[in-house]
Amino acid sequence: MAAVAGVGALALLGSSTAVADPSLPPGGNFDLTTWQLQEPVGSPGSPTTIPSSRLRGPDGYQDAYFYTDSRDGAMTFWAPEKGVTTPNSHYARSELREMNRSGSPADWSLGGSHRMSATLRGVSVTSNVCVGQIHLGSGGSSTKPLVELYYRANGDIVLGTENSPSGGQTSHPVGHVPMGTTWRYTLGVSGGDTVDLTVNGSSTHYAIAPSFFPYKQYFKAGSYNQSSSDSTTKGARVAFYALNVSHVSDVSDG
Repeated sequence: MAAVAGVGALALLGSSTAVADPSLPPGGNFDLTTWQLQEPVGSPGSPTTIPSSRLRGPDGYQDAYFYTDSRDGAMTFWAPEKGVTTPNSHYARSELREMNRSGSPADWSLGGSHRMSATLRGVSVTSNVCVGQIHLGSGGSSTKPLVELYYRANGDIVLGTENSPSGGQTSHPVGHVPMGTTWRYTLGVSGGDTVDLTVNGSSTHYAIAPSFFPYKQYFKAGSYNQSSSDSTTKGARVAFYALNVSHVSDVSDG
């Protein structure tokens, strides 16, 4: 019988009908206990990372790249085309990385059921932005994602499934939402070998190649811009209204 391994949530504090307070930083409206933030600033190849301890609460961290929208209380991520990147990417990001409640990086096995659900809105996108990932963790040398969910400037929603830990990605059109319109997704893994995606109620499923089986995984969400230039005004701004993560392990109670 499956057992609950852990549940992390990023949603409005209080009841499900709570309204975000636009005067508070994101940590005053959302539970940021199991996330850390990576921003498009810092030193070359080493973006600034903000730990959960600095994100949480009504006095939590915010700046021009991660802040509360003063109109509707949305947790907003801004990634310009010109910004500091990781050593393995050409693109800047303002993005949350899943952590454990202990403060260690999340790193879960494919077995069981793992879900990340979000309600979000593309505010402005120059070209293309990744708004959710399942990323490879320990288990090998690859730094690739397992899957990336993209929102494009023309409103297309596309899932990119990695072909192997060595790279190469296959694109799957999964929906269309006009810029500025709120939409929902659930991205996850089940049975140890299947990626499950639901976009605005429409579900699709994708087989995971055996070459990924040795790897553990973790979730990411925010604005991982997919275009670069010398511009600090072009980029991707994404607003999140809810983000929830759940894990159910594939272990026997006996």
